[in-house]
Amino acid sequence: MIDAVLAEWLKFRSLRSNFYLLASSLLAVFLSAGAAFMVTRGFDNQTGADQLRFDNLGAGLGTGLPVAYFVLGALGALAMTAEHDTSLVAVPRRLVLLCAKVPMLLVVGLVSGEVLAFGMHVATQAVLGDRAGRVLLSGQTLGASLSEPGVLAEVALAGASVPLVALVGLGVGTVLRSTAGSLVVLIMLVFVLPTAAMTLPSPWGSRIGAYLIVGGGDLLPPLAAAAVLVAYPVVAMMAGAVAIVVRGRRARPLVAGLAATGVLVATVVVAQPAGAASAIDWKPCREDMECGSVQVPVDWDEPGGRKISLPVARLATTGTGRRIGTVFSIPGGPGASGVDDLEKSGGSFAHLRRRFDVVSFTPRNSPALEIFSSECLEKGPWLTLPRDERAYDQLGRANRAAALRCAARDPELFGHLDSASVARDIDAVRAALGEERLSFVATSYGGVPAYAYARLFPRRIRAMYLDGIVNQVGRNDRHTVMEAQFGRFVTWCASSTACALHGRDAGAAWRALLAAADRSPIPAREIAYSGFDLQIAAAPHLISPGADHARWKELSESIERAERGDASGFAGYVGAGIGSPKPMAFVGMNMTHCLDGYRFRDYADYRSVRKLGERLSPNLAGNVVWHRLGCVGWPLPVQNPAAPLPTAGLPPFLGAGTWTDYADTADLATRVPGSSTVRFEGHGHGLYLTGDACTIAHANRYLIDLRLPPRGTVCRPDRSQA
Repeated sequence: MIDAVLAEWLKFRSLRSNFYLLASSLLAVFLSAGAAFMVTRGFDNQTGADQLRFDNLGAGLGTGLPVAYFVLGALGALAMTAEHDTSLVAVPRRLVLLCAKVPMLLVVGLVSGEVLAFGMHVATQAVLGDRAGRVLLSGQTLGASLSEPGVLAEVALAGASVPLVALVGLGVGTVLRSTAGSLVVLIMLVFVLPTAAMTLPSPWGSRIGAYLIVGGGDLLPPLAAAAVLVAYPVVAMMAGAVAIVVRGRRARPLVAGLAATGVLVATVVVAQPAGAASAIDWKPCREDMECGSVQVPVDWDEPGGRKISLPVARLATTGTGRRIGTVFSIPGGPGASGVDDLEKSGGSFAHLRRRFDVVSFTPRNSPALEIFSSECLEKGPWLTLPRDERAYDQLGRANRAAALRCAARDPELFGHLDSASVARDIDAVRAALGEERLSFVATSYGGVPAYAYARLFPRRIRAMYLDGIVNQVGRNDRHTVMEAQFGRFVTWCASSTACALHGRDAGAAWRALLAAADRSPIPAREIAYSGFDLQIAAAPHLISPGADHARWKELSESIERAERGDASGFAGYVGAGIGSPKPMAFVGMNMTHCLDGYRFRDYADYRSVRKLGERLSPNLAGNVVWHRLGCVGWPLPVQNPAAPLPTAGLPPFLGAGTWTDYADTADLATRVPGSSTVRFEGHGHGLYLTGDACTIAHANRYLIDLRLPPRGTVCRPDRSQA
């Protein structure tokens, strides 16, 4: 056998055509570089979010590797077809001849494959340059450097796969004994079938492509993908061995080949991860969604007691990538419907759905459940700044009456609408989904149940992305944050003729208006606006100026109008938004706020917080105390007090926020060691559900690969979409 192997090596070295064929494999490197060049031209011609929609080149092997496969496969085929009229006739032990070619092809194929694989990678990275590190919506970078986890192994394994294709060529050449026929088969395997699979509708293209030599993607686990690739040369060599031996001696190679193939097939089956066994009865609903429900106890301290049904919705994985698990979207509010969020913002999860099911629910504190009267939840007393303890107590009696009026419909549930109960409901959904752990996207007030979940179930969190969240354990940064946002409004007024206050000191005009309204409230139809009312009405417009600063224009016009003694500008846009001419206490929000501890301990605490606000934020001091004033006199005790996170079991978090969201989000996220943040240099509230491409790209990279961006990463508004 050794002599036969040495003879094959000598034959290979003596044929100059073999070296010409190997030299032609360098075309794979040039093709990879050419593909990268074309991508860079298209990439540079786009801006903003359009760049982030590009498909990643990964390690840079996609274009050139099929060429390397074909050339080495052809080398394997020629090793047999070139001597079908010579050695096959002269050598009586044909199986020995076939096996003697294997070591030569493995060595030549391995060396060539590694040289080509690393050559393709280096060429691609060189052409991409700094663009390689751009994070795309898919969560991947445009190119992948060897320093990134798994890339070195990917390139090395790609090179190691080349000799396996050479053995496929050897087996095919042995069966067909025709150079032309063998090349046609190789072209079909390496080029035609993968291309045909790509034309099939999703997810069939990915599912079929996973079992082809080229184009497998990442749908299969690594062990299963390796078993599929090894199966090709095993089957080809088995067929070649059966075809080459004389009749009567074919049973042995046939049995051996079938046994090996059976082991590989079993490996593919066993290596497939078991899908989560969901206990939810999913049924199609709305567009591209599935709906079901989960039963949860009203009181989690009595799990065997009365239960309520919570609607659950799922955007199922598209099946184009290997499934990782479930991302649970925690809605804000409090009381917003996550089911509605998925319907309205499902497009934001498009890339994430290649690897995850995306699930959310309508939480127990949502008016959408229609357990409590919507009119009762939406209308509470108009809040005022108490001037003394008597006024404070009077406000408490009004709040208490409004709360009891709503609670009368279901007093038991009304007392368990805190975010800790919502967090336990989320864990009930997790159990019903059959998932050991969940990945999370928490938005706005969804940060409070997210924090409670992290405190209660730290080891059931795979990843936690916090987006513009409310921080239950924050450091009272809202004063300075809102004051800074007001400063941006003043700067805009100074620079834009669209501002009704242009040419004046808008800040001074605002403060004078507040003082005048506090001395004598400004009428607006049947009601009047105090300075406190003006601050509360202005805050939402300040946070989100809207397209072309439309809301800032409206705010400036309302200020100018109020200076003339008419607050109907404020009343008009407030009424259009909430159905009331000025903001009132929302019992539907307070029924969670108050149980989560967003309340004053007593009148002295109220005075202390108010004085701090007046010192740090003279323009918007009332904004921070407003929600807490709605909990003065609340008839139920705090159910979910702020408490520290556990010291072990939590993964690093990722937080992201706009100018008005970042401080709270970063403070909470970085309480977990190893966490990171993304700062969005722009207006607004919430980024993932509103479709900001840059933030989604970093979030997807974290949720998919658990790779955090460096601290201090910045995203900026997409001017191309403005």
